[in-house]
Amino acid sequence: MRWENLTVESGGNPSGNPANPALFGADAVTTRTFDTPEFRGITFHEIRARSIVNRVPGASRMPFEWTVNPYRGCSHACVYCFARKTHSYLDLDTGLGFDSQIVVKVNAPELLRRQLGSRRWLGEHIAMGTNVDCYQRAEGRYQLMPGIIAALRDHANPFSILTKGTLILRDLDLLKQAAAVTEVGISVSVGFTDLDLWRTVEPGTPAPERRLDVVRALSGHGIDCGVLMAPVIPFLGDDPSQLRATVRAIAASGATSVTPLVLHLRPGAREWFMSWLAHHHPHLVRRYERLYAEGSYAPKWYQRRITRQVHELAEEYGIGPTRAGMPRRVPVPEPVAPGPTQLTLL
Repeated sequence: MRWENLTVESGGNPSGNPANPALFGADAVTTRTFDTPEFRGITFHEIRARSIVNRVPGASRMPFEWTVNPYRGCSHACVYCFARKTHSYLDLDTGLGFDSQIVVKVNAPELLRRQLGSRRWLGEHIAMGTNVDCYQRAEGRYQLMPGIIAALRDHANPFSILTKGTLILRDLDLLKQAAAVTEVGISVSVGFTDLDLWRTVEPGTPAPERRLDVVRALSGHGIDCGVLMAPVIPFLGDDPSQLRATVRAIAASGATSVTPLVLHLRPGAREWFMSWLAHHHPHLVRRYERLYAEGSYAPKWYQRRITRQVHELAEEYGIGPTRAGMPRRVPVPEPVAPGPTQLTLL
């Protein structure tokens, strides 16, 4: 992998490869495994990153300009995850490797606090969870988010979090403290409530109902929480009865908004997803090839149809796509710049 000569044990960078120090610095990487059931088969690469606040690519349509990503790779193992491509920039596998080779930026809280205290920092909104989930299983061990949220709270810096993880409730008190001094937006990702689909397509995540319990808990403590209904998976999760069941469950959770997002298949994710599809639903392969023939995104007509159906259901169940009081910035997945230039965004 790109940093194999940078482990603490190796004593630095004897090869003189200039790319690696630009990423992490010389004595930056320690590799660990833990023989516990929740981490069995997962390798953690602990790095001391040189920066933690990432600028979103200029061509992005995202409603924010800055992100913080304390992890790369994700044990949620969602077969459609668009961030898989980023693992290839470090010579890591974008399939099983993305699910089991987790990069941990162990100095993320201290780096962020330093950045927020810089005279050059203007206090702009920071989005989290838009690349990989900051509340994946690794967070239970490394506990980076409490320090990150505390830094944002102490500087009254607005932020948003998107997650599929129930571990966010551990930080409820910190979130309440932050919400008292700045704008805080929380969104939970629930694309469907079909349990059979969940078990195969999102095998490392909490069940959809457990995620909706997070929405209930946050709402019960006065923190508005929206739901990103993502992804809506063509031919597997887009039946009108499935959409209705999902929106009904979202409404019952007390969500302040619901925002649908149709599955997109960027390079890296596309190959892994199509391999999964050929194994589990071979009869759908040709239909997907036709639907995504023009690129990473489903056709506009299909996206509009899903959006219209979800918004109509949301209105029927009393939540609507947006409501007064909802945070201005709804976290959505972050676009990934192509090629090795993404390495500078660590």
